[in-house]
This record gives sequence, structure tokens and C-alpha cells, in this order.
Amino acid sequence: MNEFFTFLVLSLFVVMSPGIDTALITKRTISDGRIDGYKMALGITTGSLVHTFAAAFGLSALLMQSAVAFEIVKYVGAIYLIYLGFSSFISRKKKATSAENQYNDEMKKSAFKQGLFSNILNPKVAMFFLTFLPQFVKTGENATQQLIIMGVIYTLLSISWFFIYVFFINYLREWLMSPKVQRIMDKATGLVLIGFGLKLALDKQH
Repeated sequence: MNEFFTFLVLSLFVVMSPGIDTALITKRTISDGRIDGYKMALGITTGSLVHTFAAAFGLSALLMQSAVAFEIVKYVGAIYLIYLGFSSFISRKKKATSAENQYNDEMKKSAFKQGLFSNILNPKVAMFFLTFLPQFVKTGENATQQLIIMGVIYTLLSISWFFIYVFFINYLREWLMSPKVQRIMDKATGLVLIGFGLKLALDKQH
């Protein structure tokens, strides 16, 4: 019971600490509203479930043991994050044509996928689940089942925190949507994403 409480406390700290997920959710909520923020959060946490099952059934371990597989996933994930970062610097233009409106509709539909892919394509997330969850596995019991349960709990904590975060961020949206504030936020978020992407690409496998 003590180990489980420790797991909950540490998980909350990890979930609430600012990072790539927070940056993506903040940008999406400010630019497209609460619903898209929720969709982004659902995509990210769905990615966490994918990593949970991958870790539980040994797929993540196989990925970490294969230098080639690790490098491929690492660089794909890094390029995607850098792409998202640079896209933040592209100025928004007035929706004057039906083509632009259609583009914006497609972007809104992609909120879930954007969150999902940004999470799945980040091997550091796989490494987190491989190194963090096993610390709380009790020996002599079904390790796979324990990993899945802890992964699901972590995911539930994540989605709860992200939904609360989006809810409050949405109230500040009108102020945050002012051109001056949005330019600053877009550039700041873009720099954060590019920074994480470069860090991911340059980090060496340990």
C-alpha cells in the first residue's frame, strides 16, 4: 500500500510538470478552443496507453535494445516536434476563402491525431514507462498485469489533470487570443517544441 501511494504521488508530480504535452495542449486550447484542447489531451493520453501495453508486453524493451529501431523512432519523433514548433511561427491569416476554412476544419479534426503521434513517436516516453513503472512491481506476482494497471492509473491521472488544465486555460482564452499575446505565445511555444525536438534528436541512448 505504501508503494502504491508513492507511485500515485510521484505520478502526479510527473503529470503536472510542464513539458511537451503541456505546450501542445496550451497552444491548441488557446488557438482553437476547449474542445480541441480536450481532443489533444485524449490523443496524448491514448499514446500513454499504447506505451503502457508496449512496455507490459516487452515491445518497448525490444525497441530499447535495438539501436537502429531506437534511432529511427527518435529522429521521426524529433522531426515531428520540430515541425510543430516551426508551424507555430507561421502567422495566421484571415479566413477569407473557402479553401482556408476547409484547411482550418482539417486542422481541428487533427487535434487527437496530433496529440497521439507526438506521444507515440517520442521514445523518451517509452523509456519513462520502462524505467518508472517497473520500480513499483511486486516480485512473485504477475508483472505484466501490474504494469498495465499502473499504466492505466497513470493515464487516468494524466487525462484528469489535462482536462482541469484545459478548463481553466479556456477562461483566459479571450485575453490570450489578443494578437500581441498570441504572437508571444506562438513564438514561446514554438521555441519550446523546437528545443524539445532538438534535445530528443541530440540525446544519446544510454
